[in-house]
Amino acid sequence: MIGPHEVQVDAQGRLRHFLTTEGLSRALLTEILDTADSFMSVVDQSVKKVPLLRGRTIVNLFYEPSTRTRTTFELAAKRLSADVLNIAVSTSSATKGETLLDTVRNLEAMHSDMFIVRHNQSGAAHFIAQHAAPHVAVINAGDGRHAHPTQAMLDMLTIRRHKGSFQELSVVIVGDILHSRVARSQIHALNTLGVGEVRVVAPKTLLPAEVESLGVKVYHDLDAGLDNVDVVMMLRLQRERMRGTLLPSAHEYFQLFGLSARRLERTKPDAIVMHPGPINRGIEIESEVADGPRSVILQQVTHGIAVRMAVISMTMGSRVAEGADA
Repeated sequence: MIGPHEVQVDAQGRLRHFLTTEGLSRALLTEILDTADSFMSVVDQSVKKVPLLRGRTIVNLFYEPSTRTRTTFELAAKRLSADVLNIAVSTSSATKGETLLDTVRNLEAMHSDMFIVRHNQSGAAHFIAQHAAPHVAVINAGDGRHAHPTQAMLDMLTIRRHKGSFQELSVVIVGDILHSRVARSQIHALNTLGVGEVRVVAPKTLLPAEVESLGVKVYHDLDAGLDNVDVVMMLRLQRERMRGTLLPSAHEYFQLFGLSARRLERTKPDAIVMHPGPINRGIEIESEVADGPRSVILQQVTHGIAVRMAVISMTMGSRVAEGADA
């Protein structure tokens, strides 16, 4: 099988699909951030639209529930003037046994230009990208435990807008690393962008085997992991993906791994607090911190629209360029 890197980048190094942050160059990740920055001003305009993708059709194909990811993708596509089709998979022909590929083929026949895919199976977006028609772009909106690349890039944009650069930073990711596609995409992006130190903090039952090979320093004590960091990235406990008892009670988890105002004092005074949402208040993070002055959680949501506009325009733009090159 052709790997995601070969599928998502064309011969000229342009982004054809966006499936994972793993293997992408620092230059390409920086281009995504720069493009997203250029779209931030669109949000402040009285008419929040640019005509870049007028006449193009984008399909949101979500096999898993989602609020902020699906909504921000839809808003991003509409702000680029694309037509957007939302497929409610729970009421689609998939419930009658239609295969994923048959669904894609039928939507292609309706002259779709892009699929934005969320699926509970790792590799689903990659599978579609391999089988999609040449003119169709695919963006991974989260697949199983594998990757959530646009979430990682909106996190990178949030960090860059607050900290300016990545090289001198110490970043800690806290929580359910084992089941988190967000954490994997964050770790690849942080290392590629040259962050000085990437830490992970979790109980042993919520860490993947050989996690150190991803380029992180492992802690099992939250207080030690928070010492003098610039950025704290909290994760949601993904109980829907857990098999068996991996955790103590929610109360005990918060006592050991929850972020409180007292614990936040161990970080640098200007450290920022992030969470990809949805938040389990009182389990992963204290409300005083989630709503406090160092929280940038809602800014992450706003930045998500600009990052998704960037990725949509770049993947679609490579097809325009391919047509011009032909």
